[in-house]
Amino acid sequence: MKKLFSVDPTRIGRPEGPATADAIPEALLEGTPAALRTRLEHLLGPERVLHRVVDLVRYASDASPYRLVPQVVVVAHDAGDIAKVLKFCGETGRHATFRAAGTSLNGQAQSDDILIDVRKHFTGILSIAPGGATLKARAGTILAHANVHLSCHGRKIGPDPASANVCTLGGVASNNAGGMRCRVSQDAYHTVSAMSFVTASGTRIDTASAEAEQQFALHERALASGLMALKAEIMADPALVERIRQKYSIRNTHGYRLDAFLDGDTPLEIFRRLLIGSEGTLGFISDVTFDTVPSAPITSVAWLAFPSIDAAIALVPKLVELGAQAAELMVAPALRAAAEAFAGTPDYWRTLQPEAAALLVELGAPDVASLKLKEAAFIDLCANTDLSAEPVFTSHEEAVELAWFVREGLLGLVGKQRPVGSMLIVEDVCFPPARLANAARDLQQLLLKHGFLPGVAGHAAHGNLHFTLTAKLDEEAGRAQYSKFMTELVELVVKQYDGSLKAEHGTDLNMAPFLEQEWGERATSIMWKVKQLADPHGVLAPNVVLTRDDQIHLKGLKTQPGIESTANASLCIECGFCEAVCPSRNVTMTPRQRIVVRREMARQPEGSAVLRRLQEQYQYDAIQTCAGDSTCALPCPIEIDTGALMRSFRQATQTEASEATARFVAQRWNGVERASKLALRGAKYMGESLGWKAVRAVAETVRLVASDDVVPSVPGPMPQPARALPVTRREHAHAVYFTACVNRMFGRDPDAPTDALSIQEALIAVSWRAGKNLWIPDDIGGTCCATPFSSKGYASARQIMAETTLERLWKWSDEGRLPIVVDAASCTHGLVHGLDEVLTPEQKSRRQQLQIVDSITWCARLLPELEVHARLGKIVIHPTCAMSHLKLTKDLKRIAAHMASQVEIPVGATCCGTAGDRGLLHPELVISATRDQKAYLENVQADAYVCANRTCEMGLKQAMDRPYESFLFSLEAATRNPGV
Repeated sequence: MKKLFSVDPTRIGRPEGPATADAIPEALLEGTPAALRTRLEHLLGPERVLHRVVDLVRYASDASPYRLVPQVVVVAHDAGDIAKVLKFCGETGRHATFRAAGTSLNGQAQSDDILIDVRKHFTGILSIAPGGATLKARAGTILAHANVHLSCHGRKIGPDPASANVCTLGGVASNNAGGMRCRVSQDAYHTVSAMSFVTASGTRIDTASAEAEQQFALHERALASGLMALKAEIMADPALVERIRQKYSIRNTHGYRLDAFLDGDTPLEIFRRLLIGSEGTLGFISDVTFDTVPSAPITSVAWLAFPSIDAAIALVPKLVELGAQAAELMVAPALRAAAEAFAGTPDYWRTLQPEAAALLVELGAPDVASLKLKEAAFIDLCANTDLSAEPVFTSHEEAVELAWFVREGLLGLVGKQRPVGSMLIVEDVCFPPARLANAARDLQQLLLKHGFLPGVAGHAAHGNLHFTLTAKLDEEAGRAQYSKFMTELVELVVKQYDGSLKAEHGTDLNMAPFLEQEWGERATSIMWKVKQLADPHGVLAPNVVLTRDDQIHLKGLKTQPGIESTANASLCIECGFCEAVCPSRNVTMTPRQRIVVRREMARQPEGSAVLRRLQEQYQYDAIQTCAGDSTCALPCPIEIDTGALMRSFRQATQTEASEATARFVAQRWNGVERASKLALRGAKYMGESLGWKAVRAVAETVRLVASDDVVPSVPGPMPQPARALPVTRREHAHAVYFTACVNRMFGRDPDAPTDALSIQEALIAVSWRAGKNLWIPDDIGGTCCATPFSSKGYASARQIMAETTLERLWKWSDEGRLPIVVDAASCTHGLVHGLDEVLTPEQKSRRQQLQIVDSITWCARLLPELEVHARLGKIVIHPTCAMSHLKLTKDLKRIAAHMASQVEIPVGATCCGTAGDRGLLHPELVISATRDQKAYLENVQADAYVCANRTCEMGLKQAMDRPYESFLFSLEAATRNPGV
């Protein structure tokens, strides 16, 4: 039954352009084959089996250039689920592949059969040893989150890939990831001391258990004895032993870790080491224990520019000897491109000669004095070096961030400049460090020869170079170009330099055909024996690491058809960096998946049944459950705002009738404010009379027949209605106080005393104590930042509200003379960044002359004049999406530190998903967004939980049962003089 007020999902249409040959066939219209779905649901439970066509499509793509459509997606909850699925595969001849963050670059997380999501329910720190010496965590735990837990001990995980903010510890171990600062001795192979794993046959082993060796030998007898036989075979061949040691003297993730047989003395110790870098082809790592490494509390960076690559590389050993944490190489073409793209880069980059290069050097120290001594030593070293510019070390946070943004931004830079529809392929090779200069030049020449950009960058101290290719893989010429390049790349790396075809990104599908060319027949045959012993039925990730198909790297290459250009969406490289901050990541889709599914719509022909089904399923999964907060644009290397794309789809689904209704509401917003307060009083009366359970039941009954994207839920007791605004005077006012409409409607929490200060009274009091008077205009009712209308896609209503509010702000501020203080961060963001799209040039000029200041910034400026009389112990901050966009989090931390001894931002705190009324329409979105934050807060008690947006505070309280309120209440109470 179609619900009342439902939109027509087909109104979003399909992107312009022809259908493609790799479109999902109509045979998958109903998703997973019925027999397979039934068996897995019986085995695991329906909630663990994703079977719709939209599910198969969204999981078909990852950060690699490959696209395999799974038959089914299993969302495993624990190692027991993994064991059941692997046993099922062994019994039925099926195969399975694991997917965590999906940031792997070359196809190891792709499956055309059973794909197992091992991110969603495998998160959490299990233990940290005293002093942070070791950390044990579930495999789906984000690397950066683990490092936050370790930071108070001055420790960190050794590997530090550029994807640290989204990649998982299980993926780090399974790929043996490296990074900018990670020495070979600090990689996962050398720092993973224990793990729990599941074998291909379903055996579960915890290597830290006293009975682990015995259990492994008992349940995996053939594997255990076979590993010892292989160890004896290798040790009997001194030349092979020497070759293995030599190959791992530099970074190498190509093939299985044969040095496991040299370093491990028992079957289990050998197999534990073999699992590192095995990319899920030998077993599944469910949790992992890392030996941690020291983390310097203070760092500084400098760019060292050289006239040639030779000069740059020659200095690297001395830099490392003096204690450089990182020495990152970038060649002139990349630097010149960065100078054009990134503001704040050195001017001389624009005029670098083609043969020039630069090193980004990072130093670390325990204190400022030690750091200055290191910097002086480095400058002395550089004094006798042929540099193109004077080196300048800086510890300034913004400058350090810019330096690393430039280094890591090469991917995004190429991604932005590539033609629409072309694939971005990231390659990763390693050369003996002593020969790196010649190798880098030869690699640049090879790239130019085949028509690719010569932008080489990498970890110079490790001989590890990265480069990107852009190719039209949907065209024969593009595939041929890629194939020829790969053939000559292997020749260059292996034959000419005896390097590694994979240094830190893993073998995957991409390099599997070339494994024997690097390792030789003898070593490769041993790897095949390892695979046969560990996975005799070929259950795990076929063709990954090892393959008999020498063309596998050219099969399953994905197309990237163009979609809407809104906020650069068509340029998405599907890297997945956006996913860790997406509020809906644990309930429906992520930004990457929203674009992936939209691209599938572009592949489908007009009128296709699959297109229609995807449009229907997209409506809730993608459009309705997108918070529209745009935080996905912040970690995106191409700055894609998928929230803006979803808002444009909401606008596309609006009818003239719905637009007319929205215009009617916008023109009578003052009445909406009054009606909202009456509704809150009514809800309170009903809750007290009938009980909140009954009120929720009534709301849910209505939502059964009317669209749940229109009718809100009632998750619990609602706030008190806002009180009447305090009377203020314009005379002697230092600023206009624009109190947001949400704060004019919603008052304090339901359990707050009825005489508790309102947010307006709190901000006025704090400002007065600092000698600054605020004025609330009498005609403020009926104004709004227009965000509620833009977020829902009501274009004309948005324009009406934007023009109305701007006109009054211009008048109130005396044409921009007085600053305007806003008491809700999302409203500040809406006024500063959300109005211009619908304003005329004259109106836009007026808006730009206004001094719009968020209450966080305002209060941070007042701190020198505010004396604290009642210091708090600990304050927990929730940084809202608007605070992130406006860069207000640091100021709120300063304010919190001014009135409390401890300030904490929970691990995993991102946009809460409330998004105005979206948290009431879809409370499951807020639960998804706050899941990690809630888990972290289970062990945290604070005196205050602060935020800077009323609806966010409501959503946070409902989802996490913590009393979140505006920071203004805590600041007012802390600075209140009890004697006055």
